Amino acid sequence: MSSQHTPDATAAPAVGADSPFRQEHVARDEAPQFVLPLVVRIEKAEPPARTDALETAARAVLTLLTDERAHGEGEWAEAVRDWQDARIRKVVRRARGAEWRKAQTLPGITVHGDASEVRVFPPVPLDGWPKELAKLQVSGTELDDPAPAAAAGPGLPVLWLNPGVEMSAGKAMAQAGHAAQLAWWELTGPERARWRESGFRLAVRTAAAERWAELSGSGLPVVRDAGFTEIAPGSATVIADHPALRARL
Repeated sequence: MSSQHTPDATAAPAVGADSPFRQEHVARDEAPQFVLPLVVRIEKAEPPARTDALETAARAVLTLLTDERAHGEGEWAEAVRDWQDARIRKVVRRARGAEWRKAQTLPGITVHGDASEVRVFPPVPLDGWPKELAKLQVSGTELDDPAPAAAAGPGLPVLWLNPGVEMSAGKAMAQAGHAAQLAWWELTGPERARWRESGFRLAVRTAAAERWAELSGSGLPVVRDAGFTEIAPGSATVIADHPALRARL
């Protein structure tokens, strides 16, 4: 799963200066390809709610991006740099019981939602998944919300799903993670610090059709899928509506 974002040429250079989407597109395509693995815990008896899982996956991506092991001389830093130099791919697999316990033994970070658990791992080569993760199921991950999600609170970053694109829960989790990452790259240092201090509070909601139309022309970061799975290449899947970015429109 991959995302593409065309930056605003008028954006201040200091904002999102570390975003690989500001590099040449061809260079990213020619670089060795890596993927960010995420595993969601789905027990048969008590699966998590869909929205909770999507929000937890987005927060998991941000948590890894800001972990000290992903920067400088950290043990994950080289893998993260290699991943960001190529297409930004994420794949969500599911696990339960013994599979989940084995996944917990690999280097990574487990992020908890209201009832969901998502473990994010440092990036791996596209064809170099650890055997404990490679055997986990990736396709057809489905989750439901027991009731419609409440409206997002005021001032909360919202990742808006395209109401016209159907995605499995696993696909939507990866797309939400992409959107959170795009927003992160466009923020200034102080804005990032405030978001991190909040525990990366955010909401994932499906936009109404008229709301999506408004957002699509707003200039906010848009995830466009590469079309490897489920949906057509170039499909707009999520728009990242962070208050700090909206204030600059």
